Amino acid sequence: MNVCLNCGNNKFQYFGLNKNKQLYCRLCLPFNGESAKKNDNLSKEKVSINLSYQLSKEQEEISNKVKETFINKKNSLIYAVCGAGKTELVYQTMAYALEKGLQVGFTIPRRDVVIELEKRIKEVFPTKKVVSIYQDHSQELIGDIIILTTHQLYRYKSYFDLLIIDEVDAFPFKDNYILNHFFNRSLKGNYIILSATPSKQLIEEIKNKKGKLFSLTKRYHNHPLIVPSIQIKIFFKKLFLIGKINKYKKERKKLLIFVPTKDQCECLFNQINIFCPNGNYVHSERKNRNKIIEEFKNNKYDYLVTTSVLERGITIPFLQVIVYDADHLIFDADTLIQISGRVGRKKESWDGEVTFLANKKTKHMEEAINRIKEANNENFL
Repeated sequence: MNVCLNCGNNKFQYFGLNKNKQLYCRLCLPFNGESAKKNDNLSKEKVSINLSYQLSKEQEEISNKVKETFINKKNSLIYAVCGAGKTELVYQTMAYALEKGLQVGFTIPRRDVVIELEKRIKEVFPTKKVVSIYQDHSQELIGDIIILTTHQLYRYKSYFDLLIIDEVDAFPFKDNYILNHFFNRSLKGNYIILSATPSKQLIEEIKNKKGKLFSLTKRYHNHPLIVPSIQIKIFFKKLFLIGKINKYKKERKKLLIFVPTKDQCECLFNQINIFCPNGNYVHSERKNRNKIIEEFKNNKYDYLVTTSVLERGITIPFLQVIVYDADHLIFDADTLIQISGRVGRKKESWDGEVTFLANKKTKHMEEAINRIKEANNENFL
């Protein structure tokens, strides 16, 4: 059986012959950009971590253990609740790797999160060259710290001494064997996986490969996760929604309204905008999406209607969340947990409301609520 040496594809139907009768892999066609050259400018100098806040006792403890695991050339899985400060747990290990002149990478499935993370990492490591790579943004491929989407890993063959991956359970990385192949192929050293909702299979895989599993059940501010409520409104969902928008506006709280599809995103916004004019909407194909999100953060809008593009990687104070049509198939338990995790992330606004608005209660909604309650009770693993 033929196996593509580039992407690992071994499915016969994805091979073809070109005009010169040479075998090629169709799955590789989107991955045909420039490969990264070796970084010859990595220096072994003292690295300072620029944090404007102090890690909690639990964060500090796990941070030290993750660094020790990397020094011992083993992989780690950090299993932490939404808002626990997962990214902060790897800074110490990143600093150690940089001081040893090692190549550091940080990969995430979604472009929006790469853009957001680049800002944070530049602030934390101001003396290091940080580059970000995603679709249509690949002019510079070499840096001390490379932040990239999982799609762009194909450019880095046997390249990273330390590779951190967040959101392994997110589309499009989850269950995508091509992207998983590129992840493994890009490794020269060890990896750290960050996740709030890892699968049982991933946990077992880490244990079987003698890696280390670390869990963090508390948010850094020590307040519990917000437990969602379920509202069954078969005929009055829009009326309920408009009431909530006006309520939060009076309380000067921001609102994200999650919907299942892009079409529904635009349709719902156009319907409620008549009654609640100071809002906007975003989805994966919305022009100026990043600009609209920044404007929302800066209080230009009271609410945003959004698809799952804002399910992860966004932290906004005084945020409330409504999942509209939460009984839709696209909203499985993991997705609902991630969406719920947008609320209560900041120390000054640790409380808030998460509402599952639906025609009927589903097992995914109940599972998400039960798992959040279990995390609050520290019955985590």
